Amino acid sequence: MVKNGSKNSAVSVAPKKILISQPRPESDKSPYFDLAKKHNVELVFHPFIKLEGIAAKEFRKQKIDIMYYSAVMFTSRNAIDHFFRMCDEMKVTISQDTKYFCITEAVALYLQKFILYRKRKVFYGADGTNKSMFDVINKHKENEKFLYVCSENQQDNEIVNWLKANRCEHQLGFMYRTISNDIAMNVKEFDVICFFTPSGVKSLYDNFPEYKQNGTVIGAFGSNTSKAVEEAGMRLDIKVPSPQQPSMVAALNQFLSNTPSKK
Repeated sequence: MVKNGSKNSAVSVAPKKILISQPRPESDKSPYFDLAKKHNVELVFHPFIKLEGIAAKEFRKQKIDIMYYSAVMFTSRNAIDHFFRMCDEMKVTISQDTKYFCITEAVALYLQKFILYRKRKVFYGADGTNKSMFDVINKHKENEKFLYVCSENQQDNEIVNWLKANRCEHQLGFMYRTISNDIAMNVKEFDVICFFTPSGVKSLYDNFPEYKQNGTVIGAFGSNTSKAVEEAGMRLDIKVPSPQQPSMVAALNQFLSNTPSKK
């Protein structure tokens, strides 16, 4: 949902400099670069957070038998990396019958790095929302035991609550943690700042305790991130995903298209 044009929006002319609080895409074919060319905006990529893997010795304290679970849930490629790292460190062999439920097709396809990809055991949501992933899980949840791989300090409460409400046997597997990264730049120079995790919002204030939003447009991906933005006292202008805007790129494209150019 893009709130451009509402009485709460502070932007009257098209932004020129946008801060994406994630690493720069590895491929030059990223849709972010198409967006920059189309709207003649400068995109700056800088991760606000960094991930720290939890060692196998520490993970064992959670008393989780990975092989007990017949289905694994992933909401990011980072979660996939750390899951298979943990399996390697603990010398766990994953059953070929294990099912994988992913938040998006892009996350699902990333599994090809680690497993023989079969559609009959890899499932993903249609539009990148939790709801679409829940719809898929609903069709296959019978007799499944779910392991939700997530950050020690950043699990999605909406997912946890849904698993409980739908009586799915599940366990949260903390295999990494999120910590604030150094933000060595003047964030006041940016017209738009896009967040992707609640920890990213926390990192902004860890680095700049006196930060004031003023006229900066704030975008947030995910319900927990949106909640963190609003709880920090900031105005949320761009909220994704939605059926119409499944990605931050799509939401930024609509926002920039609907914002008048400076005369």
